[in-house]
Amino acid sequence: MSGRRRRWCVVAVAAVCAVLIGPSAPSGAVVAKPIPLPPGAAQNIAADRVMTWNICNPCGSGQNLGRAADIATYAPQVVGLQEACVRDVEEIRAHLRTFYGLTYHVEYGSVLRNWGRCGGPPWQPGGYGQAILSAAPMTDPVTVEYPDGGSEDRGYLAVTATVAGRPVRVFNTHLAQRQQESFREKQVAFFAKAVARHERTIVLGDFNAVPDAPELAPMWSLAKDADPRCHPAADPNCATTTDWYSKFDYIFLRGLDARSHAVHASEYSDHHSFRADLKP
Repeated sequence: MSGRRRRWCVVAVAAVCAVLIGPSAPSGAVVAKPIPLPPGAAQNIAADRVMTWNICNPCGSGQNLGRAADIATYAPQVVGLQEACVRDVEEIRAHLRTFYGLTYHVEYGSVLRNWGRCGGPPWQPGGYGQAILSAAPMTDPVTVEYPDGGSEDRGYLAVTATVAGRPVRVFNTHLAQRQQESFREKQVAFFAKAVARHERTIVLGDFNAVPDAPELAPMWSLAKDADPRCHPAADPNCATTTDWYSKFDYIFLRGLDARSHAVHASEYSDHHSFRADLKP
């Protein structure tokens, strides 16, 4: 029996036990149920697979079970999330572990604490920003806030993670909103200096800019996107990653190559998840 099927058997047995024993949740509470994964879903963690996904809009915890199912469908080794509230990520991780048997370590790159976005008590509002999930432990986490985020604080998170059995520096960022080119220009220049310090690098993120946007030039001088059709010269075959048909989400590779890539639309965000399987 495959690992994924064994996990589903465990979930089924747990559900039967809950029926026999009776509800453990408070009266009237809604108990989450797993969303079945589609045919062809990954059976186990894909050790060479990375993914980037801006998970907000629609925002809020009501989307987290679906987000967990979308991640479990592809089971990447490393996932970079943007517009991520700490509470939401914790709930996603719990769903991944409980319903799909996938255990992920996490590092947070929160650059904002905002009660309106992420809830929590007024004296301890939830953290908001980037998060990286990894099937293997991560080391040397660094969170940096850009000197000027534009209309909202922005920054990046960097960790050393294991992908395809080898250590690699992984960055995850979210740049200023799409109408704020001048802010993104400064952010990319700042960010590229950090990326350039490493020869083997995976850069995940929502850059809020299309591939031929001038402000992305420093990134293109350092790395290539996992989708070879996406580059500074406008190419109509470059796959879009948003509901408004723009390519904003990137997996920049430096010292590494992708052997395949795919974009997947989701009802749980206006951004599509973008994943790549890397060459050894």
